[in-house]
Parts: sequence; structure tokens; C-alpha cells
Amino acid sequence: MNFTKKTVIVTGGASGIGMATVQKFCNHKAQVMIADLDEKGEKLSKDLNRKGHKTAFFQLDVSKKNSIKTLIQTTIEQFGGLDIAFANAGIADDDCIDKLSLKKWQRTIDVNLSSVFLTNKYAIQYWLKHKKPGVIVNCGSIHSWVGKEGLTAYAAAKGGVKLLTQTLAIDYASKNIRVNAVCPGYIETPLIEKMDKAQLIKLHPLGRLGKPEEIANVVLFLASDEASFVHGTTILADGGYTAR
Repeated sequence: MNFTKKTVIVTGGASGIGMATVQKFCNHKAQVMIADLDEKGEKLSKDLNRKGHKTAFFQLDVSKKNSIKTLIQTTIEQFGGLDIAFANAGIADDDCIDKLSLKKWQRTIDVNLSSVFLTNKYAIQYWLKHKKPGVIVNCGSIHSWVGKEGLTAYAAAKGGVKLLTQTLAIDYASKNIRVNAVCPGYIETPLIEKMDKAQLIKLHPLGRLGKPEEIANVVLFLASDEASFVHGTTILADGGYTAR
């Protein structure tokens, strides 16, 4: 896969799946805007640039409309355009509904679903205005497909990502804008640090958790010309979790 002269935005790009995806895009010659609340994204950008890659860091709260709008504008100004958007940012602070506060519910929805909506919206507006093709990859989850105890807001948000992806694919197919999603199982990232990993492993028939790089591989495929007829789909990369 060759992404020479392609510009990519990765939200949540400072760690986990996002960071692995940033690194893989760079290795395949893309220029990448790393977008994250975490300042570690700046160090990642500098490290990659020292190796000869072309990246920049944009610090933001992805749940804020104006922040996402400015992210898109800044990327276009700095790199001369936008070709691919990977809406990946997410959090997993959740609880059962009887214990879940409205504040925590809203924050989870804002980060895991509204940020995807905003990233997709402003990227699509740019492509439509300039009559350019574009590619969106959204980060869903196995919980876009199946529920799990204690994941009230997270599952609601990720279920929304799946149907948002499918709806946008229908709306913009004729405009040469492809929209897909990757739905990971449990991956070795900071997002699961507080969870019982041994128990999670038992839920995956492959007998292990996934690696961020394995999800990044799927993202790059979906973003590439090799996936030119893949549209409106949500690819499960879950070690067999949902096959039971």
C-alpha cells in the first residue's frame, strides 16, 4: 500500500491503536496530522519527523465542535489538503445504567460518537466543496455489535458509530467518498489497563488480546486503493470474540 502525497488525520493518535496507525501510515509514505488531547502526541510527531516522516500534532478535545473544525482547517492549510480521516478517539469510563451519572454518560457519548460525527462532517464538507474524493475510517468496537455488562454509554456510542458509518456510506457513495469502520476486539492499549485481562483473554477464541498494529493493518487496508470496492462495511477484527 502506497500513501505517497496522501494526507491523513488520526484522532486519538497519541497512543494505542491511533499511535500504531500513525506509525504505519508514515511507513507507507503518508503525511499525518496527529490529533489528541494528550501532549504525548507532540513527542510522537517530533520523533517521527526526525526519522524523515512528515507529521504534525494538533492538541484538542475531540468532543468540541470548534476544535474539530479547526483541526480540519489546520490540516488542510499545513499539508495542502486532506485525503483520509481516521476517527479513532475514544474513552471507556462507564457503568451500569442505575449507577451511571448523566455527566459520565454525556462525556462518553461526546467523545466516542459525537467526535466521530464531527470529524466525518467537516471532512466531508471539505471534499464536497472542492469536489475531491475522500476516505473515512471510523473506529467502532465489538460492542457496536454485541453488548457487555457495565458498558451502557460505550456500547450505545459504538452502536451509533456503526450505523452512522453505514448511513454516510449510502449518502456519499455517488460523491466518491468511501466510509467504513473497523470494529476491534479487546486490544492491548491503555484503554483496558483497569480491566481483568485474564478474563478478557478467555472471551477471544484465539486465546489472546489483539495488538494495536493488527488493527492499524485493517485501517490502512480500508483507507487504501486496494479497498476501492469496500464501502459501508464494519470489519470485525476481534480474535473470534463475536463468532461464538
